Amino acid sequence: MVCIYCSSDTKVTNSRLQKRSNSVWRRRHCKGCGSIFSTKEHVDYEKSIVVQSPEGAISPFLRDKLFTSIYRSCQHRETALQDTIGITDTVIDKIWNLSQDGKLNAEVIAAATMKTLKRFDQPAAISYQAFHADVL
Repeated sequence: MVCIYCSSDTKVTNSRLQKRSNSVWRRRHCKGCGSIFSTKEHVDYEKSIVVQSPEGAISPFLRDKLFTSIYRSCQHRETALQDTIGITDTVIDKIWNLSQDGKLNAEVIAAATMKTLKRFDQPAAISYQAFHADVL
């Protein structure tokens, strides 16, 4: 990776696996200007998993789409944004193991999301169920 300030080569000085978010945090040091900065590497879900709708249509998995649907259900909470980030990561962790050959059914995603929301916040689960009645 190149430096974000001067475009010189960088060296990794520290690296940690972030199990909860399935990512890697790295501290980098620029060989050119000496700057220190952090990066975070994530799986590119759009290119790794496809979703099949109940009608049979196939589309890329969009983390933002899942995040938005969960956020809509959690809007009544004071900490909706932080809660939604954690719930989204939890759901992705659960469904990642359920994908077969990089393909998931929309019903599997909705069921995993519903199960997670039920354990976290019953009103949010009811709201999610109302918005996703077609796949639950």
